[in-house]
Amino acid sequence: MTSPPARLPRERPIDARAFDLLSLTMALVLGLHSPHLPWWLGGALALILGWRWWQRRRQAGRVPRWLKLPLLVLLTLAVIVQYGNIFGREPGTALAVGLLILKLLETETARDVRVGISFACFALMAALLFDQGLIATVVVALGLLPALATLRALEPGQLPSSLPRALLPGLALSAAALPLALLAFLLVPRLSSPLWGAPSQDQARTGLGDSMTPGNFTDLLTDDHPAMRVSFDGAPPPPDRRYFRAYVMWNFDGRSWRQLDPRYAPPRQPAPLEVASSIRYQISLQPTRRRVLPMLDVPLQAPAQATLQADHEVMADKPVNDQLNYAARSALQYRLQPSLDERSRRLGLRLPADFNPRTHALAAQWRQRYGGDDAAIVQAALGLFHDGGFRYTLAPAPLGRDSVDDFLFDTHEGFCEHYSSAFTVLMRAAGIPARVVTGYQGGYWNKYGNYLLVRYSDAHAWSEVWLAGRGWVRVDPTGAVRPERVSLGAAAAAGDQLSWYRNDWLQGLRNRWDIVNRWWDQGVIGFDALRQRGLLTPFGIRDADTATLGVLLAISSVLFIAIGLAWALLRRQPRDPLRGALRELERKLARKGIARRPAEGPQHYLSRAARALPGQRDELASLMRSYLELRYAHDEPPTEPLRAFLHAVRDFRIVNVVK
Repeated sequence: MTSPPARLPRERPIDARAFDLLSLTMALVLGLHSPHLPWWLGGALALILGWRWWQRRRQAGRVPRWLKLPLLVLLTLAVIVQYGNIFGREPGTALAVGLLILKLLETETARDVRVGISFACFALMAALLFDQGLIATVVVALGLLPALATLRALEPGQLPSSLPRALLPGLALSAAALPLALLAFLLVPRLSSPLWGAPSQDQARTGLGDSMTPGNFTDLLTDDHPAMRVSFDGAPPPPDRRYFRAYVMWNFDGRSWRQLDPRYAPPRQPAPLEVASSIRYQISLQPTRRRVLPMLDVPLQAPAQATLQADHEVMADKPVNDQLNYAARSALQYRLQPSLDERSRRLGLRLPADFNPRTHALAAQWRQRYGGDDAAIVQAALGLFHDGGFRYTLAPAPLGRDSVDDFLFDTHEGFCEHYSSAFTVLMRAAGIPARVVTGYQGGYWNKYGNYLLVRYSDAHAWSEVWLAGRGWVRVDPTGAVRPERVSLGAAAAAGDQLSWYRNDWLQGLRNRWDIVNRWWDQGVIGFDALRQRGLLTPFGIRDADTATLGVLLAISSVLFIAIGLAWALLRRQPRDPLRGALRELERKLARKGIARRPAEGPQHYLSRAARALPGQRDELASLMRSYLELRYAHDEPPTEPLRAFLHAVRDFRIVNVVK
């Protein structure tokens, strides 16, 4: 008859310190991903995490299954309802973070902690799918410190310590790993697409759109992220000429402006352009998911893999899903389309019927007053905006069906979209061909990096009117209301509404910090396979293939390991006070004839000494226990117990010896 298999010993529960560090790690993961999670899901997960931490502080033990399983089902359903599936970057991340928090409900043993930490490290790295900037990368790296501290807390004999002291070993390990990480960054062959297969366009920001409705720029005007950086061959143009054309919009339905529908607009050659002066420059455009390439004023030609459109817009052959660098040349003084064809004239005068009757009446009065002087009508409209009590604001009152009438005669408040739309409608109603142009205006000239920083908050809309003998002329009606918008930028035009943004110290710090971001974008994020193959060009190797990079990586890794090993072997060993105390005790005992034998362990030696000194048996047994615990139960002896042991050895006096 065979005996039943012996049961494995049950693993002991982890202590409160390890659970607290694990909870802190998961809280950091949740906080890092919270900007990408629905607010209600992030809040619910935070409540679950906080409740579990509070519950575990009161009583150890796993949460019952009848509670965990419904939460798991609810999490899966919530992700499906929010995103439509569980696949992809956003739903996959939301599900992973939710599962990580739910893992805490069953965490009680060291094995559970190790599984949770492994999953937490994966979730930390997943945050780089959303943002690969310098700050995000540093935060992800620092998020590893509590994870390492949690693993260290599982080691036997660890005594509680303050949080900063618990994080220091992980910080030292991270610093020691930096050289090897740098070697891997430079020499591990780059892939053409990520291993996880996430579409790269999800990393882009939307930016400008191909339609404009007064009021829909608000999010852009408060978005402080860089849109592009521009370097010029020579001096930059003055602020009033820093207009970057993106979309030209002809169609107006009474509410919104749109481009000509390419399905119904026959392809045309770029409009004739007479150039008086031009400028060359280079643009580093952030991902936008769109095909449009913003260009200064009126571009003369399109860069590679892009097309110059009829209205001198530039469209790339495919959406800009990654950072794009391109060189350009534009006209600053010009005559655009000096002769207007009949089709363009009709498009430039078309307005929807039965909209904005008061605007039409005002335009008719101007036409009657100024006759055929179109330039005088333009000035009359600008004078209306300048002297008519209009106010620039990012929070305008809502507009009704006759949006232009409401704006011109009732609300008198808005920002660039409102002014450009109303001005263009006024011009068309007065018989002057006009259209809306959207893009960027202004930017911050960074003299330290010698480039123009254009942010999404520099998004702008203006008008172009066609005047006989001059062609299409840019008119910015917003500048008539707030000249600061053109001369000083969007933040200055917003006035007190963005007082935090206009703070000189904060604005200067933010703009100077962009030099670091630019370096990071070019040197780290932009370090692709092409740049890696040219890494060894200074050493005479023009195109480093995968084999060459692999050999260099292997050699560098061996050298790095050899240097670390030599440092560990040759460094001066620190003084061991515990070993010194034991030797002092051995000397005291040896003077009474109780010498330590060769190859005799400290436990056996002190036990023999206790038998020879029966009157001091308890004292020697206590010294032996203290020594063994300090030597073998800790990586480093704790300060207070070590100090007590040193005092006990120093005060030890032999009374008598039994032979």
